[in-house]
Amino acid sequence: MKIYAHRGASKDFPEHTRAAYLAAIEQGADGFECDLRLTRDSQLICWHDRDTSRFAQTNKKIAQTTFADLAFVKPLLFTDLLELAILNNKGLAIETKHPVQTGGKVERELFAILEQVKPKIPLSIMSFSWLAVNRALGKNYQATYLMQHRNQRVFNSAPIIGPGLHLIKANPEIVKRAHSQGKKVYVWTVNSDEDVRFCAGLGVDVIMSDNPAQARRALGYS
Repeated sequence: MKIYAHRGASKDFPEHTRAAYLAAIEQGADGFECDLRLTRDSQLICWHDRDTSRFAQTNKKIAQTTFADLAFVKPLLFTDLLELAILNNKGLAIETKHPVQTGGKVERELFAILEQVKPKIPLSIMSFSWLAVNRALGKNYQATYLMQHRNQRVFNSAPIIGPGLHLIKANPEIVKRAHSQGKKVYVWTVNSDEDVRFCAGLGVDVIMSDNPAQARRALGYS
């Protein structure tokens, strides 16, 4: 089972920062997970929330603010994370955030970067939006359909499903059913030793963890 650093080693460093991803490398993560949003001037940044309120007293909407005007929260450009992943041979699990006013533009900007760089690392584009997943599939990228509700379809055309940990704890058979259809299973967000070993026992392919070092220890990895 592979361990991807959820927004970097975000237990020890602020999420989506260069420091968090450098720590993930030191902690032995197999890959990086990130969330992507577009700024007003179409810069693709690693950022989860719609705004800056969780990280600063000044509350700015990401989609309505230029990259330069977000300097006070020091957002990491996706191109910088991609370069770090390539240099260190780390896989990438990239979530495009939806719904957004710009619709599929976030995917179009992402595809343009990937088509220019042509990274030779394991890479999957993820979303809770089936439309976004279909955009990735249409460009022949590995795509992950993220799932947080029991009534979401396990059987779909995406080669990877991404259920939340709560889903597979309530319905462990999801993993077996997905594998029987030739799909991989990426599970988020897995932090406790017990949950790491639970996922490994089910045969989960990749877990997203805030603490890659702890996850490795729980599995007895050197």
